[in-house]
Amino acid sequence: MSTPLESAAQPINEPNILGREAGLQRQLTRRQLSMIALGGAIGTGLFLGSAISVRLAGPCVILSYAAGAIVALLLTWALAEMAVAHPVAGSFGVYAEMYLHPWAGFAVRYSYWLCQVVAIGSEMVAASIYCRLWFPQLPAWMWIAGFSFGLVYINARAVGSFGEFEYWFAMIKVVTIVLFLILGGALLFGIGMKPLGMGNYTQHGGFLPHGWTGVWLGIAMAIFSYLGTEAIAVTAGEANHPEIAVPRALRSMLARLALFYIGAMVVLVGVMPWDQAGLTESPFVRVFESVGIPAAAGVMNFVVLTAALSSVNTDLYLCSRMIFSLARGGYAPAIFGRLSRAGVPLPALLISSAGMLAALVLELRFKETAYVRMLGAAFFGGLFVWMMIFVTHLVFRQRYHGPLVVRAPGYPWTSLAGLAALVGITISTWWVPELRITLITGLPWLAFISVCYLVWARFKIKVQRDQG
Repeated sequence: MSTPLESAAQPINEPNILGREAGLQRQLTRRQLSMIALGGAIGTGLFLGSAISVRLAGPCVILSYAAGAIVALLLTWALAEMAVAHPVAGSFGVYAEMYLHPWAGFAVRYSYWLCQVVAIGSEMVAASIYCRLWFPQLPAWMWIAGFSFGLVYINARAVGSFGEFEYWFAMIKVVTIVLFLILGGALLFGIGMKPLGMGNYTQHGGFLPHGWTGVWLGIAMAIFSYLGTEAIAVTAGEANHPEIAVPRALRSMLARLALFYIGAMVVLVGVMPWDQAGLTESPFVRVFESVGIPAAAGVMNFVVLTAALSSVNTDLYLCSRMIFSLARGGYAPAIFGRLSRAGVPLPALLISSAGMLAALVLELRFKETAYVRMLGAAFFGGLFVWMMIFVTHLVFRQRYHGPLVVRAPGYPWTSLAGLAALVGITISTWWVPELRITLITGLPWLAFISVCYLVWARFKIKVQRDQG
């Protein structure tokens, strides 16, 4: 007698599984794809969460972010190959269902959806932290409620309008980071002003104040910062000419992302002593305040606020498409698979805004630690999805028999190396106090979602028998 897992894992009809997500509008251009991914990745992970990495590693956090960029590059290679072959909104969740097992597709999509929902909450908490600089007397919940309403409205519009809005929204932080790097370099080398020198790289305990262990633990937070690079694969389902736009957007986005993150860490620990990084405000604001430019600190606070909101804007998009894919596959209520006249999965968007409600609750109950609590809970979902992308790619190359427009170099060793690194990073979060919640919440979540799949599989079998 077959088990529910075996019975539910029937051979997959590839045209059917790819065609069931029809109805979305292919309006996103290559430049919009790249900025949407940057919008999702450059948020609190750089502007606020980087404080955790700096305190873990010290000045050698630069090496942590360089190592994280390498892992992200390996993931980009694997994902680009699969996304061009199968440009659907369900993306890596659909690939896991097709090439591994329906449980894998079920677990990956729900984990990613939950990860992004919680990430939305953490970004909203971060946005309320930024607003304290200007309006310390106003309660955080007012900011969270107001921003939430506006971003849901933007996502409810046609995807082309959303893409254009996010392009310019993300452009604000891209331009500012470039200016930050230029100003930071001028401060360090004394271009037009008194040089700060290189003392902060070697003082306060040296370049490796916590040894190589600090570098490794810092990689965990660096990986969290790079989460979002996979967003382009989700946008492939609504991209114009995905076979051309997706690989180009992935390459340009990752190059910019690595430059921004590594360059920002170089400037950050060079201008400000690493042991002054904290979670009460953005380290970027602290940089400008520490060099006596209070007006610039206010401007930078505005920029990091828009960065957090831009990230929420993209995360809402990703959440809605993931739950839409689950609904079209029969893994979620059918109502979430419905599209508005503009081709937007509106019911899926509304349920995905639950992270904003979670932000309100956590901000009211855990005022000082809400950001870290939500960050850790979201981190496991991102790590799990990245690991499953590598596993799926290993099987995809063996089972896919169509032409490969994009081919990941170094297969299978690059995917194996990326998978091994992520497993090690996941385990190491136990020794990072701020990220220990990753395993505390992540492992029970996997057990829970597996039980949910078993229940769904039994229900599906019963329905099939009743119909037969």
